[in-house]
Amino acid sequence: MAKPQRPGANKGNKKGPTKGTGGLGRKALEGRGPTPKAEDRAWHPAGKRKAAAERYAASGGKGKPGQRQAAGGNPNRSARSKDNTTETEVVTGRNSVLEALRAKIPATAFYIAQRVEMDDRVKEMLSIATHRGIPVLEVTRQELDRMAGFDGVHQGVAIKVPPYEYAHPQDLLEKAIDKGQVPLFVALDGITDSRNLGAIIRSAAAFGSHGVILPQRRSAGVNSAAWKTSAGAAARLPVALATNLTTQLKEFKKQGVFILGLAGDGDVDLPALQLADRAVVIVAGAEGKGLSRLVRETCDQIVSIPISTATESLNVGIATSVALYQVATIRSTK
Repeated sequence: MAKPQRPGANKGNKKGPTKGTGGLGRKALEGRGPTPKAEDRAWHPAGKRKAAAERYAASGGKGKPGQRQAAGGNPNRSARSKDNTTETEVVTGRNSVLEALRAKIPATAFYIAQRVEMDDRVKEMLSIATHRGIPVLEVTRQELDRMAGFDGVHQGVAIKVPPYEYAHPQDLLEKAIDKGQVPLFVALDGITDSRNLGAIIRSAAAFGSHGVILPQRRSAGVNSAAWKTSAGAAARLPVALATNLTTQLKEFKKQGVFILGLAGDGDVDLPALQLADRAVVIVAGAEGKGLSRLVRETCDQIVSIPISTATESLNVGIATSVALYQVATIRSTK
């Protein structure tokens, strides 16, 4: 007697043979092939070293960038002012004020403390201010204390200056090329401390840099604190503003400039740097955070500074100064 089937069971025949795919799934079964070599992967440090070496060889050993970009070709060309609403800045300190006056910064007023101790610097400031028609105002030290702000040191003098007029990175590159010099720039990625900015400007001017490049957002600007820390170097070294730092660095790369990022986990030690005699931009990141991801990926090489294991890291201003000194030393010997 046949065994009764449960309700709802399939009473039909067993499932017949299934149709094939006609080979459509064969490619998926073949796998992705062998893993590319590290130097063939553009995002890998070895791939970046290979690309930088190829660009280094293609430059012909002249140490200059390639053909300049045609005028109007840079999408960031319109960047001129960091903040159109910035109030008038006050520059204090004898060295800073004197350098600003010597550089013909358009000061609107010169303040001098009552019964200030006169020296050669103060006499020269008074002479320049009088010759240029800058109003000279004698004020109390308490008033200068208020103008200098908390922990500010004015040394009895101060000037008021309009908001800083930023240059454009492309203009700085073209100016260096026109002089027949090998361009050297410092770019800052997320530096928000104005005193660090001022210290870097001072070091950049001391070691022959052609300018400092700042991003328009999330960055310190050239204010009174930066002026003070730069000890007047901000009056001699131009500071440029990039609408987008990553985009600007890529534009520089198209024109033969090498981008070198500073980081503790670099793939090249600073003493072994071979690109110092080329047109380069040294990029320094914020303390703690370091270089942003997009900027790091844009760099041709990530350079590290060998330090004692007892020291975790260097201040960004000191690290930038060491890198600039190394580049200047290499260039002076070639």
